[in-house]
Amino acid sequence: MIAVMATAAQAKDMALVSNKSNGVTEVSMSELVKICKGQTSRWPKGKPVTLFSLNPASNEMRMVLEKVYGMSSDEVSALIATANHGRANHPAIVVVHSDKDLVEAVESTPGAVGLVDVYSITGGITVLRVESKLPLEAGYLLHGN
Repeated sequence: MIAVMATAAQAKDMALVSNKSNGVTEVSMSELVKICKGQTSRWPKGKPVTLFSLNPASNEMRMVLEKVYGMSSDEVSALIATANHGRANHPAIVVVHSDKDLVEAVESTPGAVGLVDVYSITGGITVLRVESKLPLEAGYLLHGN
């Protein structure tokens, strides 16, 4: 019974959220992977892209590591360091401590996006479609199970 509850706790549905000023409403899975790997530096209208992320070693990120990165938490941590190298004034990826911190950072940073638990979404951010699907719709790629 405890193992079942632990598994359920780890299988969160994640949402890709954006700063309201970004003007983006949807991304493809390949675009999401590029953003998460720090390979996309600007939005189509020119704003710099910053990804806010939870710690790759956290349980909350397990599904993202599998479905988006296809890497271990150590490999993602190394990727973050590489993506941010030489970008002290505008890092590609910023690791935050909680969903609340992530939502607040995305809300206050033009160009920002992040992956957050669907139950942490507020009205101050925009939820982006991934492959034309919103969280909790059938076929959504960041579904926890």
